[in-house]
Amino acid sequence: MKFTKKSTVLIACAFAATLVMSGCGKTQIGYIDGDRIMKEAPQITSLVEEGNQKITEAQDEATKDLNEKRGTMSDEDFQKAQQDAQRKIAGINQSYSIQLKQKLDTALADVAKEKKLDAIVDNQQMQKVVVEGGIDVTDEAIQKLQ
Repeated sequence: MKFTKKSTVLIACAFAATLVMSGCGKTQIGYIDGDRIMKEAPQITSLVEEGNQKITEAQDEATKDLNEKRGTMSDEDFQKAQQDAQRKIAGINQSYSIQLKQKLDTALADVAKEKKLDAIVDNQQMQKVVVEGGIDVTDEAIQKLQ
């Protein structure tokens, strides 16, 4: 008798899980124009400008330092100094890329929650992900990034 009750409970749980997993409603997909966001969202444009400025400064400083050290270093030491400078610049670039992704992810998560969307994708002009349907949330994302 216990086996039958356990079986019934397991079947009921499996059935309930199937209903939940199948999703009782329609999937809602949002999409953005990433190029527009990169050009029009103030938080993004200012972060990109700041990152570009820091990278340019680091490149200028590295070039100046390497030019000063050129005659006083062996070729091997000079190459190591060049690699160190390149790593520093790559680190700056990575840091700003992470900040940019975090800002964008936060804004898109807020938009998805407000609009009750299951997903938001970048629908680029040259490589469309959403061909038909979907909700354009580019303007809302730009608004969040004011």
